[in-house]
Formats: sequence, C-alpha cells, structure tokens
Amino acid sequence: MKSESLKLGQNLKKIRTEKGITQGDIVRTLGFSRSFVSNIENGKTNPTLATISKLAKAIGVSMEELIK
Repeated sequence: MKSESLKLGQNLKKIRTEKGITQGDIVRTLGFSRSFVSNIENGKTNPTLATISKLAKAIGVSMEELIK
C-alpha cells in the first residue's frame, strides 16, 4: 500500500508543477491544509477516493491520470 501512496504523491507533484500550480493554490481551492497536501505528495498519507477525486479536479486531470 505504501508504494501506491508514494506513486500517487509523485504523480500529483509532477502534474501540479508541470501546470504551474502551487500547493497553496490547492489549499485555497479545496480548503485542505498545506501539510496535508505535502503529506500526500510525500506518500506519508493515504487519501480517500473522494480526496483523490477533488485533487484531480483541482489540477485539471482525471482520477485515472493521477493514480496511474
């Protein structure tokens, strides 16, 4: 399970930075804390499907793209 969380986090960070979106942008859009977003990107937390869906929408990709 740890590797899936890490892969999700790496994809989130890669896509987010390629699109010029900051963690702060996600925080402002979704109301998450910056530490929560950081923990997801570093594979330290395992977000729910609902959270993954919100993150995908916030960065403009499908859930499938985010978790592949």
